[in-house]
Amino acid sequence: MNDNVLLKVEHVTKIFGQGDRKFTAVKDINLTIHEGEFVALLGASGSGKSTLLRMINGLISPTEGAVYYRGKAVHGINPYSTMVFQSFALFPWLSVLANVALALEARGDMSQERFSRAEKLIDLVGLDGFESAYPRELSGGMRQKVGFARALAVEPELLCLDEPFSALDVLSAESLRGELMELWTGGSLPIKAVLMVSHNIEEAVSMADRVIVLGKEPGRIVAEIVIDLPHPRSAKDSSFEVLMDRIYSAIAGHTQLEMSEVGTAPGSPGLTRILPGSSVGALAGLLEHISGFKAPYDIYKLESELGVETAHLVQSIEMAEMLDFAVVKSGDIQITPLGLAFAEASILTRKELFAQRARRVPMIQWMIQMLKAVPSGELPWKVFYTALQPEFPDETAERQLDVAIDWGRYGELLDYDDRDEMVSLDVSNRKEPTVSA
Repeated sequence: MNDNVLLKVEHVTKIFGQGDRKFTAVKDINLTIHEGEFVALLGASGSGKSTLLRMINGLISPTEGAVYYRGKAVHGINPYSTMVFQSFALFPWLSVLANVALALEARGDMSQERFSRAEKLIDLVGLDGFESAYPRELSGGMRQKVGFARALAVEPELLCLDEPFSALDVLSAESLRGELMELWTGGSLPIKAVLMVSHNIEEAVSMADRVIVLGKEPGRIVAEIVIDLPHPRSAKDSSFEVLMDRIYSAIAGHTQLEMSEVGTAPGSPGLTRILPGSSVGALAGLLEHISGFKAPYDIYKLESELGVETAHLVQSIEMAEMLDFAVVKSGDIQITPLGLAFAEASILTRKELFAQRARRVPMIQWMIQMLKAVPSGELPWKVFYTALQPEFPDETAERQLDVAIDWGRYGELLDYDDRDEMVSLDVSNRKEPTVSA
């Protein structure tokens, strides 16, 4: 390994669960980070970004492969790296100074000097004068600054950021990003490299030297893009837009044949697709917006035009693809005739079109078939959840059921009673549909 290589991830795979209940979060990841680099990990929800970050920090171990730091395998917590999370994770009963000093105490430093070291870091992040304040007195951006100071207190070589700006409002996030880049590019931070997980493409292009794009199901590297632009960067520059387009193209991929796009039913051979967690309202807004464009349209332009974050936009696009309302290719999106009909339809006709397409989705087909197999036409939510556990981790299984039920309720295919947690067939769906899909 070269002397300036800090981190090397070699053929890392992470599988959760055992036996029949296995879920591959990331597969065969290879990644190298050098001194002086700011690297961003991008990908849609479910691509394993945070899982990879936790393995790099030693919070969890790979199932296969290994993580090396300066040529030595990482076993347990990596003492040369630290993390800043999207949730501020501050102790509300401790002052700013005590919160930062606590990181030093956790490393065994109980000297009086730990407070002077903490004060210097508080000053570095621009919170001088707030040492005695408590988290409740601070804005979101200020609380995250405390998180940065606490992470820097242990003098890490590698600073790992897990969507550190996502819990902030737009203006606070923009301000904190600018201040972090000022410290990083000015050489004021006592670190060797930064690795940031983000769902925001513009954020990654504006900050990173290199962007690693992860695909999902399972998480894997699908693209590696060097950002060779001087700081400070402007999103209005044509070269910036070109990079945005390339990254969106890598994340969105291209629309597959229907069999691949919708996947298979739970318990059946093949891949059970994770339903995108978008709403029908967001889907409708997307389709209404692109319905005026007859030719393929750049996806990266939609983020600012619609005023949505990357993660939400990608989820809506995946939903449109799965229902055959839009197709994606080479970073462009184009509405289909069916999608155009949905965008221009009345409220009731939209519901009918949605129901016709949703009924084709294997997850919803599977739920309908299970309900039709019982005389009452209803089953406890727990039955579906238990059946999905071999396919997905617990949290994902729960989220999948929530999405499927929302889709089913909008299309009047399914119903759900939260009082007794019972899923049932919608009254109008208790008989076989007479309208051809």
